[in-house]
Amino acid sequence: MKSLVKTVVLITGFSVLTRVVGFLFRIYLSRTIGAEALGLYQVAFSVFAVLLTIVSSGLPFVVSRMTASYRIGNNHKKQGALITSSLLIGLFTSLILCLVIFLFRSAFSRLFTDPACITILLALLPGLVASAVYSAFRGAMWGQDNYFGLCISEFFEQIVRVFVCVLIIAPTANFLTKAVGVAWSLTIASVFSMIFVVLLYFICGGKMSKPGKEYRELLKRSTPITGVRVAGSFAQPLIALIMPARLVSAGYTSSQAMSLFGVAVGMSMPLLFIPSTLIGSLSTALVPDISMAVAKEDKEHIEKRICSSIIFALFISAMVVPLFAGAGDAIGEFLYGNSLSGVLLSTSAWVMLPMGLTNITSSLLNSLGYEVRACVNYFLGAIVMFVCIWVLPAICGVNSLFWGMGLCMCVTGGCNFIMLKRKTGVKLKIFKPLFALCLITIPSAAIVSFMCKLCLLVMPQIFAIIISSGFGLMFYIILCMMFNIVDVKGYYFNLISKFKRKKAKTS
Repeated sequence: MKSLVKTVVLITGFSVLTRVVGFLFRIYLSRTIGAEALGLYQVAFSVFAVLLTIVSSGLPFVVSRMTASYRIGNNHKKQGALITSSLLIGLFTSLILCLVIFLFRSAFSRLFTDPACITILLALLPGLVASAVYSAFRGAMWGQDNYFGLCISEFFEQIVRVFVCVLIIAPTANFLTKAVGVAWSLTIASVFSMIFVVLLYFICGGKMSKPGKEYRELLKRSTPITGVRVAGSFAQPLIALIMPARLVSAGYTSSQAMSLFGVAVGMSMPLLFIPSTLIGSLSTALVPDISMAVAKEDKEHIEKRICSSIIFALFISAMVVPLFAGAGDAIGEFLYGNSLSGVLLSTSAWVMLPMGLTNITSSLLNSLGYEVRACVNYFLGAIVMFVCIWVLPAICGVNSLFWGMGLCMCVTGGCNFIMLKRKTGVKLKIFKPLFALCLITIPSAAIVSFMCKLCLLVMPQIFAIIISSGFGLMFYIILCMMFNIVDVKGYYFNLISKFKRKKAKTS
């Protein structure tokens, strides 16, 4: 348990740094290139994300799991053959995809509402090859528990991207040129990150071996995962194509629809994924941990990990809900200078709770080898989401995107939870703490809203946001202790006793 906590802390620390840099970068983009250009980039990137899923979803995940299992027998030769196979498969697949898009670019351009999107997509394509190479070595380092290397490479990529993007778009005035520049910054950063992670892999003692049957085994295990994830990833570009069109049919102009979509996806939505930073850190650490436990048939270890992980994910997700629900308006205005982004953030804050449940349960199912079933659950939720974005824009405009996403997560998370209970036989008693957390967020959000409005009368926005969020956070933790959801007091005294024991040993 101690090693898992240290791993989560390490990944979280770097993830926070990377997300902070990325978040500040997104604020810079929203203020520099504007909502319409950001919307164009998001639409093009949603198609690129599908291609990225093909080359960097199933392969690294399977490599990490198989590497973790090979470590039990110290089979270094198979580990080396595994990464060689993954590298060759990824390179071949990415080059074929790039060639298809380039040769049939005129046909692909008809898919977009705005033909400028194909120019942005072509600028992103070289990054696909770099990502394929990066993913192969990332999977090997992931399975070897080299989390420090993974975190450093991701942080390095973010820094390079920001630096290159500012250099490219700063001198340009045309909004389309700026959007293309953002795409090229991602491509260049992907290349630098690829070089960095390859060098790091060999510096840390990694080796490559001539593959034998590893090709067949890797394809056999990764193809179903990649297939279902690609099918699931089509939701993003479909939303990017359908949502603006449905807004236009609801009475908005094409420019207004693209701007609304840019605000929702480029400004408000990234904030909703903040709890996923910590949950994602736990998920990353759980994959090799549970994979090794499955190989050892350690059922007790698996049960403890499942129960504690779900409660932790719900606690973290619910903690951020009151902050955004109560101070969302001020946050959107302060960060982006856009009042609509704040309104959307405030009204959609509840989405983070089912999102946290879905994230952790999906990761647990993947770690246990039930990737296909997890994707089937996602499809069930996706059906609900597409119904919402097709029907609701005439009623609630761009808010239909958040309602669709929230209901999708409710369906997917619920199905994942039921499947975990059925497949593992673990008694997952989360309904009482989940209900308590939902109740706790209501008064906590009210406290944040009241304090924020009061503080705004006498101080700048940033101080009002910090003070009101601090009050709301303290109130939330106190209520969690009262409802016995998390033993903060016991955890604190446990840390103190550990510190005293260490101090006694050193003295």
